[in-house]
Amino acid sequence: MMENFQTLQLLDKFERIFTYANIDYKAMRKILEIKLTMDSRRIPTIFNDSKLQEGNQFIKSLGLYAIMGLFLIVFMFGEQYFFQMSLVFGITMFIIMTSMVSDFSTVLLDIRDRTIIGTKPVDSRTINAAKFVHITIYLVLLTIAFAGIPIIFGLFTHGIIFFLVCIVTLVLVNLLVLIVTALLYILVLRFFDGERLKDIINYVQIMLSVTMVAGYQLVIRSFDFINPDFSFTFHWWQLLIPPVWYGALFDIVMNRNTDQGIIILGLSGVIVPIISFIIYLKLIPSFERNLEKLLSESTRYKKSNNQLTKIWSKFLCRNNEEKTFFLFTCRMVKNEREFKLKVYPMLGMAFVFPFIFLLNNLTVDSYEQIQASNQFINIYFSLLLLPSGVLMLGFSENYKGAWIFKAGPIAETKNIHRAALKAFFTKFFLPIFMLLSITFCIIFGIRILLFLLCFLLVASIYAVICYKVECTNARLPFSESYKFVQQGNAIKGILLLVLAGVLGVIHFQLLSLANMQFFYLAVLVILNIFLWRKVM
Repeated sequence: MMENFQTLQLLDKFERIFTYANIDYKAMRKILEIKLTMDSRRIPTIFNDSKLQEGNQFIKSLGLYAIMGLFLIVFMFGEQYFFQMSLVFGITMFIIMTSMVSDFSTVLLDIRDRTIIGTKPVDSRTINAAKFVHITIYLVLLTIAFAGIPIIFGLFTHGIIFFLVCIVTLVLVNLLVLIVTALLYILVLRFFDGERLKDIINYVQIMLSVTMVAGYQLVIRSFDFINPDFSFTFHWWQLLIPPVWYGALFDIVMNRNTDQGIIILGLSGVIVPIISFIIYLKLIPSFERNLEKLLSESTRYKKSNNQLTKIWSKFLCRNNEEKTFFLFTCRMVKNEREFKLKVYPMLGMAFVFPFIFLLNNLTVDSYEQIQASNQFINIYFSLLLLPSGVLMLGFSENYKGAWIFKAGPIAETKNIHRAALKAFFTKFFLPIFMLLSITFCIIFGIRILLFLLCFLLVASIYAVICYKVECTNARLPFSESYKFVQQGNAIKGILLLVLAGVLGVIHFQLLSLANMQFFYLAVLVILNIFLWRKVM
């Protein structure tokens, strides 16, 4: 028996609006009821008898978003509304966009509604409305969890007008994020097909994540800090930065600022989401037709040469069994779209984060001063990829095939775990490390080569620790469904990130001690040998 969800009870109050738009509200509500019921039914294989582990894990994760959102309260003091609210909505858009890309893209790109419900007497307009409302419900819940406490705090510190502008702006931000993401996918679907389309979609997701992270820098650089005040000079390129639009809205309403540039930015924040929504409505039929391309295999898409993977397997693996699972893992992570959808955005951020902090230092120091400094320590921010990325190794779209691990004549299950981690490290982290190393050597010179070698060994040790914490020996790689991803312990993830910071601080302190890096290098080599042979 399905629940009568509170969100649907609230939605019932807007039934006339859907009916006016020629949408079969009763059919749409039934579809949403089924979708929400399916979302709420989670029965983990390792907790079959535990009611505490059942339920919608996204809903349970909202508490973590609420804790993260408390940081926004810092920006609720003072009356520099333009600057403060630009940062608030920059952070909020980043959280919403990354959740949109990682958690809701599969809903946008889901073709099951068309193939299952579309064969029933339900028109496409109703099916599309159900999909849109389904995503909107979760985005609204996420937004309330993340920004709810800060804007209530703003209500008491700045008044009812400030609170109402926050509500309107959050609606516009959610609409903009949802529609822009959908329009990008529509554009990709228009020009590509088959397997190439799936790869292009992954690249778009990397681009979205990197763009949102880099957008922080553009928001901050839109302002000049002079004594206790912020001054703003309008430039055309600021029209490309949505958070600034919404900061301008607050400046118009709260400070009565009627400067031409501010008015243009504020109007952009209202007009662009509305125009985007109208364009999206016009393109929905084409979007749904093109989604069928995801079922096709492109005949023009050639398989890439895997010779490099075979070389790595011979170099890194100690026996044939480990080599086999190394190649198997490489093929799995290459072919699984869901895995790439969740890991590729992390790759983009792991590459961008070290440069963000270098850019921040450029506002204080000259380029020559940075070259002579130890700012190359920022490469430690690339370790952010490892905890979440390693966690994904335990999940698969084809998890039901994991029985083969126990059915096959496997001498030692350690070979499976060791091979999986080595494959992930070489296929995902090593390319990021190489790109960062080349770039950092260009900036800081070859004097950092020893540091980079030590960092690589630290990353190898950190990867083992992450794997042992996130993926226990009881859970074999690719043996669980992705719907259980959100059941990971957030405390473990936070502690692992703290550990990465501690490792970075230790390495930074050793830089000032003569010849200590050589001793540190020897210690790291010994630790790596011990961990990979005895622990993994």
